[in-house]
Amino acid sequence: MSKNQLNKYVWLIETLYKAKKITLKEINRRWLETDLSEGLEIPRRTFHTWKNTVEEMFGLVIMCDKHDGDRYYIENREDLEGEGLQRWLLNTMSVSNMLLENKSLNDRILLENIPSGQDFLATVMEAMKKSKVLEITYKSYWRERESTFRVAPYCVKLFRQRWYLVGNSVYEDKIRIYSLDRVLEVQLTDEPFKYPDDFSPEVYFEGFFGVIHDEDCTLENVKLKVRADQANYLRSLPLYLSQEETERSVEYSIFTLRVRPTFDFQQELLWNGDALEVLEPLWLRKEMASMVKRMWDNYNSK
Repeated sequence: MSKNQLNKYVWLIETLYKAKKITLKEINRRWLETDLSEGLEIPRRTFHTWKNTVEEMFGLVIMCDKHDGDRYYIENREDLEGEGLQRWLLNTMSVSNMLLENKSLNDRILLENIPSGQDFLATVMEAMKKSKVLEITYKSYWRERESTFRVAPYCVKLFRQRWYLVGNSVYEDKIRIYSLDRVLEVQLTDEPFKYPDDFSPEVYFEGFFGVIHDEDCTLENVKLKVRADQANYLRSLPLYLSQEETERSVEYSIFTLRVRPTFDFQQELLWNGDALEVLEPLWLRKEMASMVKRMWDNYNSK
């Protein structure tokens, strides 16, 4: 399948999702406004071919409401409203579509660099699919020399523009997390492994903010006081799925989260500077105060 054809399917999904319900005539009106159309409408037969392909590729069911003017809609649109793979894929391809349609602006579009870990992603995926052990040469930030070992790959996770591999260390028989941008070399071996029936990536990371998996850090209710201007950012991009705004005033808002306050979560809180204050739990408030104090000492000693 050509990339251009895939872009057309993504465009159709995006158009139906935004419109909620829309006629083929209106779809064609919007289609003709794009460079993808090349000035040609979508014939009805072609539209139904696209409709069937979208269901096969993305699992999205496009229905027609004949009692509402033959308007088309995505029956299972809730699949695009969570944080699952379908939504992520659609978002990624939608952005690619948009960039392709605006190539003339390439010198005016600034993107963030993603570390080279994605170079090994295809091999990791292949090992996961075939249930084969990987041999990895890894250079940790905390060690002077690289080391080579074998890992049974369980899942991958994207966090802060870095890909991470979660797998069982063959020698230790223990689940470890590896940053793919620290991998120097990866080889697919012939050694098989059995993906454990009792392992679930979603459960494994339940309550954790990022990729630090610290079982000693228990799930707690975290209460934050956020200055009114900064609260707008937290409303549009919540710190965590469980975030709720429980109080709102002209000067500040109170947000509560059910989360494991690991080190990477604490770093995220610090990113908000003096616009955010931890109210509960007390130990986290004291830990944040201690970190701020150490920062102050660093600057004050110069």
